[in-house]
Formats: sequence, C-alpha cells, structure tokens
Amino acid sequence: MTAAGNTAPHPLSSASQEAVIDAFASLACDTADGAAPTSPAGEPIRVGVLTSGGDAQGMNAAVRAAVRTLLRLGAQPFAVMEGWAGAVAGGEGIRPLEWDSVGAILHRGGTIIGTARSAEFRERSGQLDAAANLLEHGINRLIVIGGDGSLTGTNEFRKNWPGLVAELVETGRITARTAQAHPALMVAGIVGSIDNDLVGADMTIGTDSALHRILEAIDDISSTAASHQRTFVVEVMGRHCGYLALMAAVAGGCDYVLVPEIPPAEGWEEDMCAKLAKGRRAGRRESMVIIAEGATDRSGNRITADDVKRVLSERLGEDARVTILGHVQRGGKPSAYDRWMSTLLGCQAAREVLQACPETVPVIVVERHNRIRSVPMMEQVEATRAVKDLVAAGDWEGAVAARGRSFGEMLRIFETMSTPPEPTAAGAAPSRRVAIIHAGGLAPGMNTAARAAVRLGLDHGFTMLGVTGGFPGLLDGEVRELSWDGVEGWVGDGGAELGTRREVPEVEQLYALGRAIEKHEIDALLVIGGYNAYLAAHRLVTEKGRYPAFQIPILCVPASIDNNLPGSELSIGTDTALNATISALDSIKQSAAASHRCFVAEVMGRKCGYLSFMSGLATGAEGVYLHEGGIGLARLAEDSRRMVEAFKNGRKLHLLIRNERASEYYTTDVLAKIFAAEGVGLYDVREAVIGHLQQGGDPTAFDRLMATKLVAHALDLLADQLVKGTDHSSYVGLTGGRITHHRLERMEDDLDMANRRPRHQWWLGMRPALDLVSSDLGPLSMADVPDFGEAVDAAATAED
Repeated sequence: MTAAGNTAPHPLSSASQEAVIDAFASLACDTADGAAPTSPAGEPIRVGVLTSGGDAQGMNAAVRAAVRTLLRLGAQPFAVMEGWAGAVAGGEGIRPLEWDSVGAILHRGGTIIGTARSAEFRERSGQLDAAANLLEHGINRLIVIGGDGSLTGTNEFRKNWPGLVAELVETGRITARTAQAHPALMVAGIVGSIDNDLVGADMTIGTDSALHRILEAIDDISSTAASHQRTFVVEVMGRHCGYLALMAAVAGGCDYVLVPEIPPAEGWEEDMCAKLAKGRRAGRRESMVIIAEGATDRSGNRITADDVKRVLSERLGEDARVTILGHVQRGGKPSAYDRWMSTLLGCQAAREVLQACPETVPVIVVERHNRIRSVPMMEQVEATRAVKDLVAAGDWEGAVAARGRSFGEMLRIFETMSTPPEPTAAGAAPSRRVAIIHAGGLAPGMNTAARAAVRLGLDHGFTMLGVTGGFPGLLDGEVRELSWDGVEGWVGDGGAELGTRREVPEVEQLYALGRAIEKHEIDALLVIGGYNAYLAAHRLVTEKGRYPAFQIPILCVPASIDNNLPGSELSIGTDTALNATISALDSIKQSAAASHRCFVAEVMGRKCGYLSFMSGLATGAEGVYLHEGGIGLARLAEDSRRMVEAFKNGRKLHLLIRNERASEYYTTDVLAKIFAAEGVGLYDVREAVIGHLQQGGDPTAFDRLMATKLVAHALDLLADQLVKGTDHSSYVGLTGGRITHHRLERMEDDLDMANRRPRHQWWLGMRPALDLVSSDLGPLSMADVPDFGEAVDAAATAED
C-alpha cells in the first residue's frame, strides 16, 4: 500500500479511463438561473460535512450553519462521523442530517459529528473504501472543517477521485452509471484550528475561544503570583505558530514570550533574566513568561517550560512555577466570535460547495480583514506549511512577515510595553505632556487602553497624565502624572481606574476648560470613550479659533459597548459586552429546557442594533428586533403565527431579542403581552432585561488586543503631530481589518446624528444569515443567499 500523498495511478483499461474523462468533461457547472444545482437524475445534491484533525470550539456553529444552509437551498446534507474514519468505515459512519439534527449545539464545545485521525485514509485501500461509501449515498461534494493536514488529505483525495472511481467500476463495487454521475469530487474547506496558523486568514475557528481560556488562566495565576511575588512559566499550544503565545503575552501583561517564528538569539537566557529583574525593580510584584509548545532556539533545539524554570532558578534564584495549560485550551463553550463568525463561514461554505463544478479550484472560506473571503485551498495551505521552512532556514523575518502585519506589529508593541523605560537623563529637555481622559459610558477595556497609552507614551518620551472623572474632572483639576508601574495590573481589569463621566462640556464651560489645559500644561489630549467623548472632543476642535488652548492635537479612541462610533467597525468593550450577553442568554435558554416558553430578551445598544443582532446570531435566536429595521404589526402577526406553529410541532423554546430602542411603542413588555395573547395554554412568555451586566466584567482578549493596537496607532499620530508642531485632531478605528484615522473636524459626515450611530454599518450585511439558519422558513434559491463577503462590503459603504 502507498501513502495517499504518493499514490500511483491504478492501471486501467483505456476504455475505462476514457469513460471517466468524458464524464468529467461533460459535467456542466451552470447555476446562472439562481437555482440550487441538482444531480443528473434531478434529485437533491447530496453533500457530506465532516470535521477532522484536532477539535476547535466553534466547529459546531460551522456545522450547524452549513447543514441548515444546504437544507434551505434544497440539498441533502450528510454527517461523515469521526472525520475521515467515518468515510472509510461507511455504514453508520455516514448519516443524513435534518434541521433539528443540529439544534441546540451553538453553545457546545468540540464537534458533535466527531473527529479522528485516520491512518487507513492515508492508504489507497482506505481511500477506495471512502469513495465507495460516499458514492453509496450519492455524495461527491464535501465541506471539510479542519486544519492544514486535513485539508491537504482532502485535496489528495480529490485529485485521486477519478482514478478511485474508475477502479471501483473495474472491480464491480460501483456501476458505470454511478461513476458517470459522480466523476469529480468538489470541496469547500473551513479551517478549524486554535493555533490560528493558516496564512491568509486573520482568525481561524477556535482561536478566540482558546485565548479566552488562556487569559482566564493567566489572570488567575497573576493574582496568586502577585501575592507571593512569584514567577510563573506558562506553556500554551502552538507547535509551529506563536499566535496564542504572543497575543496572550500582550493581553495578559506578561514579561517575556518565546514563539516558534523568531527563535531567541544566543544568550537569550541572560536577556530574559535581565528583563525580569528590571521589571521587578520597576515595581512589578510578579513575573510571567509565556512559551509556545513549539518554541526552539536558533539551532532548532526545543525550549521547554522546564528549561525556562531551570534558567530562572540558576541565574535569579527564583523558585518559578510551571503551568502547562494543555487541552483546557480546546475545551469549554465557544466565545461569541467563534459562534457568529463560524456561522457565517458555514453559510458561505455551503454556498461555495453547491456552486462548485469539476474545473473549480477548491477553496477555503476564511475571515480576512473582518470579511468573509474564499481563497484557493492549496495555495494557502502551502503558504502555511512554508512558514516552518522559513524558520528552519533561519529566515525569521520572513516567517514573521508570513504571519501577517499584525503579528510583527504586536511583537514590537509587546517588547515596548513589557520593558520599563530608562530613567530620564539629567538636564534633558522637558517632555511633552499628554493627558488621558475617559468620557461617555463605561466600556470594559478602558483600563487596558489607558495602561497601553501610559507605557507606549513613556516610550515616545512623553509625560503621561491621567484625568480622573472625565471632562468635569479636568475642570476640577483632577489631573495627576501616571508612571510605568502605576498602571501595573490594569491590563485585565474591568471598569475604569480614571473614572468616566457622560457630560459633554457646555459652551459656557469652554473658557474654564481652556484655562485647565493651560494650567496643567497639556500638549495633547487622548480621549478614550464613547459617543459623548467624541461629541466633547469635536466641540473642542470646532472652538479652536476662539480658545487657543484647544489648538493641540486631540485623538479619540473608540470605547463603547454600543459599537456606534464613527470610523471604526468595532469599539473597545463591544466584544466583552457581547460575550456577557450570550452567557446570560445561554442561561436563559437553559432555564426553559423543562417547559414550553417564549423569552423576549432586551439587549443594550441604544439605537445601534449591533449587540442585539450579534447576540441573536450567536445564540440561535428565532428573531431580532432592531431600531434599524423597526417593528410593525405585519411582522408581529407573522412572528406570532410562526411561533404558535412551532410550539404545536413540539418546540420547547422560542428566543426573541429586542434592541432596547427598537421601538418607542412596541416595548419589551408590549411584545411579551402580544405573544402571550397568541399562545394561551400552548406556551408561556417571559421577559429578560439583561441590563448593565453587559457593561461589567473583565475585558476579553479581543478587547484587550484591540485597545492596545488602537492606542498604539493614536500615539504614533500624536507623536508625529507634536514633532511637526501641528494640531490636527483625529479619531482612530478599525475598518476592514486595518487601523485607520479620520479628521475630527469632519466627524459629522460619518454620523447619523439623530440616531447616534454611524451612517455606514458593515454588520447589516450579515442580516440574512439569521433567518437563513435560525428558522426553517422554507426553500430558497441561490440568489436568495448572498455572498456574505460582498454583502458586508456593500453595507460598509451604504448609508443606514
């Protein structure tokens, strides 16, 4: 037997070969009419769905979305159980799936259809069995969710398919008619890997959830480490990719990190010890070293957590403790991101596989720059595998570049933030004074942003000032200097150590505000906050002509759980609020498990529906009411009819989510009463107002990392302005996956002022996904299912 990757063609008669080639060439790819493709016999297309390799949180969301999208498009999905092992085994290893087969799985970790590594599939005999078993069910289209190894094996199977089919005909295992109907294997892939190692994707399924697990552990370890002034060495997963290690080090406020892409130079032991000792002298009570499991030195020798512990013991006399997190990183419920993004990936993969034809290049559906994109499968897999070759060749700069611009940027930021500044030289010129101020509602991650501002600002040579209590605090003179060690411990704390206030300075207060700026010799303002923070900063900028004190650079950084700020698709705090919301909704759904109940849940966000919509997508809600779409009697009547019908057919739970400002008249209470009136005796109705729970809690890894990157960009802009002596003011943000900035004077051009939200809301392009996978509303055509990448692009430029 030969390994699958080196399989030689099976000897066939020329007639058999020609029959397969003719069938392959004759299979047309025509979906121009918008209809879902059908088999040559006019029957529904049959598609296998499998998960392979290591499990990753969010795989279930992708499976659910793919299965339900296939069903809505008239195809018949099949679960290939236990990965390729199920295909090789056949029988119960390949099972048809219906709508309810994938119900109530969004919140579950792992994969309900199982995963395994199959040695048999690597052999030609195993591939023959797999092909025969798939063809027994009429399957020659697959959605494969796994890592680069799984996708590579899938591609080899795809390439071998014509020869395998021909051999099955030769040996009498299938008929010539079956072979002619299925001469090619068509594939769409989704990467499920907590390592985030696919080149060309910003985030793979499971990565965000794994970071949640790691940060929870680091936060817990930090408290005990600080109590004893102790050093911990934490090993995280990442055989060839250091993403988890690096991002955990930045988001966890750690001291030193070792990643596979850039092995430390000779003498790294001395460098590490010197850095940890310097941190202790600067005021740190604990030290934390993060190491990826695949870390090596420049000779290729592995560096283990125990190696680091030994070095710390020998050179610093530290009784370091080792924590190897292991498979806890794969476990637990998926995060909000790994639910909603995996849902979109699954919908898109179903669309891709149904549109595929024999000449189509297999694709992987990925998230890139906050958009869904389809990229050539093997091109990206080969680029991913090339990274370890770059490392082996000593091209560490190339390896870091291959991971994407953000990876290299975060390496630089980590080095800056984890290294205490050198003392100011005697006689040095006075440094420029930059004040940090919060305004607007509280958002988790404000402390992370303030900490990053202090440490990165000190590296720029600034004197960093903290204003307590927002703009009223500035008026009252609540200004103090912030030091490197003074913000120690802020990285993972919720709330806002500097406090925040919603007040926007009134016109009559501007003179006093200018005098306060002059009194404290403030050269620039860094405003971190929400909608009112932007209004306050905009007022100062527009009054520069009257008040010379405002002729300084003013930079706004978005921090709001409402996600309603201009120039940024995401705000600091939104991801934390979304995770808090889905945690509450998960509990609400569990409470209804033993009864027949409709829940109407109210979610914050003012007149911006981002939190409401995303929580609905991430929890499988049957409907979401947004201010952007409004609420009317016709919709309520249809929703009531569907709900009654669903409960009559055995449904136990119906979840509806209402944005807090969706309608002035159809309040949460009114909606509950309407639905209760329609379902007397069939189900009961409960209200759940989630409230300020959404503003609390420690910031997620995503919010910590975004806060750090946005502040770094803002400080680079400030430094440039102060060097040039100009006073341009801007608001920074994340747009299309990139950090950008816009002039604050023109802020109103980006805003729907009446509704306090951006004119362009990218997430509105995702709205079809909710109806597509949450409610079985009947069959759709291909024209009814958008390309979600294109839909989001369009929404990002269309006025709300």
